[in-house]
Amino acid sequence: MSENKHLPAERALGGEFHPNSRMNSRIAQALTKLFDRHRIIFWYDAKQELRGDFEALQLPGVEKLELVNNEYGVKYRILREQPEQKFLLYRDGPQPADLDNWLLDVQLAHGEFRADQIAIWLSELALDLAFTDIVQTHAEFFQAARRMDALKKLLKGDDTAGRIRLKMLAVCAGSEPRMDAIVEQLLDESSQLSAASDQLGEKYRLVQRCKLDDYLWEQMRRIYGYLSDDPSIRDFVIQLFKDCYFRNFTDNCTLTADSLIFLKRWKDSRQFEDGFETLSGECAEVLGIERDLAKRDFRELIELDYFRLIDQKIISELVRAVASRTVSSGDVSLWVRQRRQGHWYREYRHLYEAVDYAAQFKEKLSVMDGQWSEPATENWSLATWVERYTQSWYQLDQLYRKFTYHVRMSGQASLMSHLTGQIENLYSNNYLLKLGDRFQSCADAAAKWDAFPVRKQKDFFRLKVQPFLRKENKVCVIISDAMRYEIGDELLSLIRREDRYSAQLEPALSMLPSYTQLGMAALLPNQTLAIADNETGTVLVDGQSSQGTVNRTKILQAALAGRGQAIQSEEFMQLNRDQGRELLKANDVLYIYHNRIDHAGDKMHSEGQAFEAAEQTLGELVRLVKRLTAANANNILVTADHGFIYQDRELDESDFLSADAEGDVILYRDRRFVLGKGLKASQGLHTFAAKQLGLSGNIEIQVPKSINRLRLKGSGSRFVHGGATLQEVVIPVIKINKKRHSDVTLVEVDILRGANSMITAGQLAVTLYQSDPVTDKIQPRVLRAGLYTEAGDLISDSHELTFDLRSNNPRERELQMRFVLTRKADEANGEEVILRLEENHAGTSHYKEYKSLRYLMRRSFTSDFDF
Repeated sequence: MSENKHLPAERALGGEFHPNSRMNSRIAQALTKLFDRHRIIFWYDAKQELRGDFEALQLPGVEKLELVNNEYGVKYRILREQPEQKFLLYRDGPQPADLDNWLLDVQLAHGEFRADQIAIWLSELALDLAFTDIVQTHAEFFQAARRMDALKKLLKGDDTAGRIRLKMLAVCAGSEPRMDAIVEQLLDESSQLSAASDQLGEKYRLVQRCKLDDYLWEQMRRIYGYLSDDPSIRDFVIQLFKDCYFRNFTDNCTLTADSLIFLKRWKDSRQFEDGFETLSGECAEVLGIERDLAKRDFRELIELDYFRLIDQKIISELVRAVASRTVSSGDVSLWVRQRRQGHWYREYRHLYEAVDYAAQFKEKLSVMDGQWSEPATENWSLATWVERYTQSWYQLDQLYRKFTYHVRMSGQASLMSHLTGQIENLYSNNYLLKLGDRFQSCADAAAKWDAFPVRKQKDFFRLKVQPFLRKENKVCVIISDAMRYEIGDELLSLIRREDRYSAQLEPALSMLPSYTQLGMAALLPNQTLAIADNETGTVLVDGQSSQGTVNRTKILQAALAGRGQAIQSEEFMQLNRDQGRELLKANDVLYIYHNRIDHAGDKMHSEGQAFEAAEQTLGELVRLVKRLTAANANNILVTADHGFIYQDRELDESDFLSADAEGDVILYRDRRFVLGKGLKASQGLHTFAAKQLGLSGNIEIQVPKSINRLRLKGSGSRFVHGGATLQEVVIPVIKINKKRHSDVTLVEVDILRGANSMITAGQLAVTLYQSDPVTDKIQPRVLRAGLYTEAGDLISDSHELTFDLRSNNPRERELQMRFVLTRKADEANGEEVILRLEENHAGTSHYKEYKSLRYLMRRSFTSDFDF
């Protein structure tokens, strides 16, 4: 005897029957589906209200019969006379008792059609009568067609009562049918309500109206261990934060490991981050987290990120530790790197970076301090000074710039004030001033401005550009105003990180005075350079003014038979690819002028933004190089007209010369140099004749010694150039080529198997090993790690890991990880599970397996207990 199936129709609403009504259509649809499986269908109109629907019903191939004390005759007809015909048997009234039902055997062998509201809903959802209790208990849920439609899309043929209730919860919450997704939605809704009120969210009120709240809290107890006499979303979230935070310091926790995994997932969700942050702040206040953190060592907190207060605690402690030098630079870098994985890192990134750079600066200064004060330096040549600067000392300028930039971007001047004062003092007095004083002694003794074998700026075209032309290769030259050597070093690294790009960096010695007009002129093809004998400071190249792109184009065209051009970077970036290619095709040499750093630094109102301008410059130059290569430029040179000195503090009187420059004629005056004739000797100024500096004419030049400034009304004084310090006169020359084949790889990562390949507890400790240090061409790899069953179900927390370690020590490239198992892991006991490292498929939300390692799950029942 086949299973008895029931497909009901919608109850008539009363009143006159309309043959074309929605009711008649729904009944016809339901019966049609039932006749697909059964030849004979019984319809008992228990409330005697659907006769009109029966009489109006027309079903092709189906004969309608009414049961009116004619059961025996009907039975003979449907079984003997017409055994192939489909019949709809209608009774105007309830089904007879089984003992009085002459057709009971036929009914049980075939199908029954019911038309009460519960049956209608079951019919619409294609559910068996076994689920009648669910529909009756949660009738409110089925009152809305929208909820019915949403549930219908989620249902599957093998759903249990529990799965159906879970999916009903999901519909109420507007989520996927998983408890973690449902709870995320309810928490997000709760975050938008006032914590002081007893107001319930619309989604949770719907759960209550549909009488699904008991099921919800039953699942919360079963999965997360949450148990309360008066459960609520707000109460659960407080308990969640409390347990997940304090489980790091005590064993007295009530929630399950799944709650910890849920919190990690929730806090890392971009969709719910606002709600997480709101509730995190409320719970921090309720739980007294600030008071608790006050008694914690920040090292205990490095792996925790549940509260914003944790980051504030760590940062404030790190600032004090770096200021007092009680922690090593290596440790600070490691801690900052660990915090990058945290939820609040984006908010505090600049503070973390500033502290890291401060620690690096102090450590490097302690190593290098005194090198420029060694007695042997008295006999060093200009070349030796430049060599030592470009080998290591420039890094102090770079670290100071990065520290200052991140402090400014953090907006937390008060928090950083003590450490900032230390770095400013060390940079200005222990490095910049000492180095400037010693180098000045060498510059004073030099008969001419030359640091061979370091190339002079005026030889740039002859030594760097013409070799390309001799091989009939085109070349593009990018000149970034005031891009000093240390910024060029960072640009070198950024270029090398790009796929198929190679780059080399070497220093050059800029002209003196180190100002824009002279530096730009020296980079052009030239035989003679002369400063104009007037008050403009203009520089003549072979007698031709070099001021502006029009004059520079004339100079290039004269040297290149018309196949050279100068253009501003903004103008070039506005060209489309075809226009860019046409420009390169028409010229053998293209000079592109970029001005971001000097544009900001040379103005009193914006000089404080010099380091922000340096960061912008790096990004703009990378984009400019890519635009050039897209226009078929294969050979690119990047250099600068001069460098600069910058101190991010208000200068003292001692930073300025007490006496002003004097002479027969003062033609041009700046903060770091003076042009004139008959200039008088001064203790604080060094005088150069034009010939000493490789210039034609009889203009004399004076520059303040060391890092001192000349007073100049209406001008800034923190950002300066024109003098002879290494920061001003050592400029980068970067040679860039585009390769045909990829040359960038991602660093390899291995899973180190321990002595035991079995999982016997609720956690798994694993060591991941980064095989090589990260370099420009071996780049960081980002992986997602977790434990999975053979069926692909995640049974642990999931970690997103960035492998970007640069240490040459293999031990320092090991990463210790701990995976917390979920309750679902119990179902895999006795089976193999997989530790899987996955990598994001570029440009998509999908992941592909990178590497994996198998373990045998063998957990004893005793692992469920805390001893």
